[in-house]
Amino acid sequence: MKRLGLLGGMSWESSIEYERIINEGVRARLGGTASADLLIRSFNFADIELLQEARRWDTAAALLSDAAANLVDGGAEAIVICTNTMHRLADQVQAAVAVPVLHIADATAAAVTSAGIGTVALLGTRYTMEGDFYVGRLREQHGLDVLVPEEPDRTMIHEVIYGELVRGVIDPRSKARYLEAIDRLRDRGAGGVIAGCTEIELLVTPEDVDLPLFPTARLHAEAAVDFALADSPP
Repeated sequence: MKRLGLLGGMSWESSIEYERIINEGVRARLGGTASADLLIRSFNFADIELLQEARRWDTAAALLSDAAANLVDGGAEAIVICTNTMHRLADQVQAAVAVPVLHIADATAAAVTSAGIGTVALLGTRYTMEGDFYVGRLREQHGLDVLVPEEPDRTMIHEVIYGELVRGVIDPRSKARYLEAIDRLRDRGAGGVIAGCTEIELLVTPEDVDLPLFPTARLHAEAAVDFALADSPP
């Protein structure tokens, strides 16, 4: 089994789900009392949020890159950034380490493509919905047509993430507003929905929508299990 290095705490509400899914996946595959070999660096999300708001991406990249290098020094054989938004810095983190950074958009795109969907909606933080690092990767490397919410849905989705979900608040009223936004994306031609913030799947589940929902934290964690166990006997 390969050792995984997790960059978490952004927020911990979702990164603990990564740990759970990865450990459950390893136990399911290997049986008995097997669990994952993990190294975890959990950040204070308040510090990261301030850097995001100030657009100090270079400072954030240095923090994540140094942390990833420390995990590799501890024996990590791959890095898992447990958040969609901070994959904005995935290239910088990859440049700092000699092991692969498992990209969340690649794991998500594989699931979307496997489902036979060509046009997909993307929900996430404003940074993810408006930046090119995620949408561009889905379009250019995976050939997907990506729709993002229009205003005021985009602002609402972002504010619910930072005002509620990363704080552990699950509000049925916000869930209803998300579902209304998804309906509008479906009307624009979306054949599926990417929950492109790892906290969104804490609010909206596949049972809540009549389109395929792609929960990025789960898909990313499952891809990490595949990597960790690639050379292990079944």
